[in-house]
Amino acid sequence: MLPPTSSRVLAASMAAVAILGSAVGTVLAGGAPFNQLTFNVLALPLPALGWLVAHRRPGNLYGWLLLATADCLGVGNLGAGLLVTADAGWPVPLLVLAALMASVFAPFYGLSWVFVPLFYPDGRLPSRRWRVGGWIAGAAITVHWLGVLLFPDDASPLLPHDNPLALTGPAALVMAGLAGLGQLVVFGTALVVLGSLVARTRRASGPERRRLGWMTAALAVTLGGFPIAAFFLLTGSPAAAWIPFMPMLSALPAAIGVAVFRHNLLDIRVGVRGSRFFLVFDLRPTVDELLSELAPDLEEAEPGELLGRLAEAVRAGLDVRWAAVTLADGTRVVAGEEKGEPELTVPAGQGCIACGPRDGGLTRDDRRLLRALAVPVGLAIQSAGLAARLVNAQEAERRRIERNIHDGVQQEIVALIAGLELARATGADTETMTLLRDQARQTLDDLRELAAGIHPSVLSQGGLAEALEERCSRLPVASKVRADPESRARRFPDEVEGALYFTVSEALANALKHARASSVDVRLTLSGGRVGVTVSDDGAGFDPGAVARRGLMALADRLAALGGGLDVASAKGEGTTVRAWVPVHD
Repeated sequence: MLPPTSSRVLAASMAAVAILGSAVGTVLAGGAPFNQLTFNVLALPLPALGWLVAHRRPGNLYGWLLLATADCLGVGNLGAGLLVTADAGWPVPLLVLAALMASVFAPFYGLSWVFVPLFYPDGRLPSRRWRVGGWIAGAAITVHWLGVLLFPDDASPLLPHDNPLALTGPAALVMAGLAGLGQLVVFGTALVVLGSLVARTRRASGPERRRLGWMTAALAVTLGGFPIAAFFLLTGSPAAAWIPFMPMLSALPAAIGVAVFRHNLLDIRVGVRGSRFFLVFDLRPTVDELLSELAPDLEEAEPGELLGRLAEAVRAGLDVRWAAVTLADGTRVVAGEEKGEPELTVPAGQGCIACGPRDGGLTRDDRRLLRALAVPVGLAIQSAGLAARLVNAQEAERRRIERNIHDGVQQEIVALIAGLELARATGADTETMTLLRDQARQTLDDLRELAAGIHPSVLSQGGLAEALEERCSRLPVASKVRADPESRARRFPDEVEGALYFTVSEALANALKHARASSVDVRLTLSGGRVGVTVSDDGAGFDPGAVARRGLMALADRLAALGGGLDVASAKGEGTTVRAWVPVHD
């Protein structure tokens, strides 16, 4: 695909070629001023609509198809005008160029009869079965064009001056036959397309049915007028051919224009504000455009606001009445006033996006947009869920510390104070003072153990390897800590060391409390831009899929927030291995 600037320049250039070609060719061909003005007015909507679609949706084939069809009409009309004004003094290369330009009238009819209605309304074939029909129509258009290009001078109604490329003798008859055969196949294919449109219209409902209905009627008018116009041309009455030619030229652009402006085919609305008539070009944004507009808001949003802004972005982007983002835990945030059942629901990561109805209905492009948007929205939903779990984990950890202080150290300090007061009042002896001293030491040890559970001092002073060794030295079972030289010599950010230390602590606690292990092995490694820890035990093991790992789940969220991860491998009777890692930068 071309860059946006290049595609817009190309679209504008193609539209200008079509408009200028039609205008200049009509003037060169002469004729009644009314006919010239009528032709130019009728030829204008096709390039205008093509430019509108290609300018705002360069990835949509339909805009470029309309522009190519309009260019064939404009260039063909300019070539015919040149041939009309040519005289004997014109150089042969210029006559050849004019003949080539005039001959593209043939592709204009093929494109407008077959491909413009076939690819309507979203620039895609109705089904894969139409691929064969498309190739047949393309080959027939090519044969028709070659036949017109090499027609004998007296047989071509499309080339009003002597054709410098015309063949003579038997070859001329062959070209005439090929031109007729190609045009017949193109016309037959167009009739099949008309039948397909009738069937699609009958199957459709709502706005889609109305859009297809307009195109069906327009193609019927176009194909019905062709035999009449051909009859007048072949009988030498070109002026009378204008009667069917005008509706033939205007029917398809008119149908597309009605679908665009009345049935919101491209989300272009017509309105009146006060005494002014205006058009609102509210074309559907792309996923990139939505994310570009939303990114600054998401960076500043708190976790609680994130889902609301995502829902509002989906609602505004698709112009639906309401949109809702739902998490796996049932958390649901709605933008707009939710009424009725959702029109469309798509999964998005660990949640889903639901959209309410929209005036004019959701098109196929809207559904593709929402499915594409579900990927980045799913990541944002996952981030919101992770943030919520981290907040909950932090709150649970705060409550645990509060409970440990209240039930443990606080009670010991209260008992120690009471003992001291009693000793002062009674003049305690040496044995009593010794007991109080031992009680104070025990309280101090409990405080140190509590502090170690929050953030051990050895972790801040000696680093991760030394902290793991100190933690394992206090275990009642055989333990071994292995650290490679790189990980032992290097210090890591506090949040990385803390996350890995408490992961090991939780794994060790599980090994002693639940697995009844007799030995544990801890390994610290640094390789490939990752620092990792592995804790293995010889305990009873368990089925990871059948056991809720609440403590490790909170630590997994903590590691995920740092860009790392956590894996648990275990089986009954085979022990457990916990692996955790976090990326680090050199």
